[in-house]
Amino acid sequence: MMNRELTDLAGRGAEAADRPRSMLLADVVHDRIRRAIANGEYGADERLPGENALAERFEVSRPVIRAALKRLRDEGLIVSRQGAGSFISAPVAPKPLAFQPLETIADLQRCYEFRLTIEPAAAAFAASRRGEADLAEIETCLQVMRDATERRNHREDADFGFHLSITAAANNQYFETSMRALKEHIAVGMKFHGLSLQTVRGGLDHVLEEHDAIFRAIRRGEAEVARETMLRHVTGSRDRLFEGRLLDLSSRR
Repeated sequence: MMNRELTDLAGRGAEAADRPRSMLLADVVHDRIRRAIANGEYGADERLPGENALAERFEVSRPVIRAALKRLRDEGLIVSRQGAGSFISAPVAPKPLAFQPLETIADLQRCYEFRLTIEPAAAAFAASRRGEADLAEIETCLQVMRDATERRNHREDADFGFHLSITAAANNQYFETSMRALKEHIAVGMKFHGLSLQTVRGGLDHVLEEHDAIFRAIRRGEAEVARETMLRHVTGSRDRLFEGRLLDLSSRR
């Protein structure tokens, strides 16, 4: 069952963030149902539970369930039969590499903890090994973020692209593979972080400056500066999101 803590965290934003929050919840529900299909919980031509049952299971509203089911229909994974409900139409191939689904606030903090071990190192290697194509890719993502900031928005897709392109520039496939496998987990943190920035005066501009400082250090080939600026940025993102209130992660899940 979806943990209420993630829903509570989403509710911190202003009323203007309601639509992005609903979209995020639909993404999470879509992912959970998709995983259930991939894990064999539902077989081919098997009927999914009704909207009310799914809404109760995932602790979300029926409109969120409808949005998630629409995505599954658009992907060809389910079909709707009038008067009968939704049925599985195609199996889902399991991903070759995946982390356990993010379900709790503690999981989100653990994701940040892991990012703090790999992204500063990747930034340092990127400063030493990047080529012109790498710099162009990083700068493209940064420009998209800059345009969004000018419109007082946050683009988590460009945000993730910025961080992913830095791991690619490190010229070490283990960094990039780890980031790709963590994409869905990191996206949750970036979505909530972006919403929180929109409620703080100057928040979006400050974070854009952090990204720009990372890029400048990599472009100048300053490995240790790149490492430190990335470390400060990811740490700051975590602390801003959780408002400095971090959980004790020493106990087992």
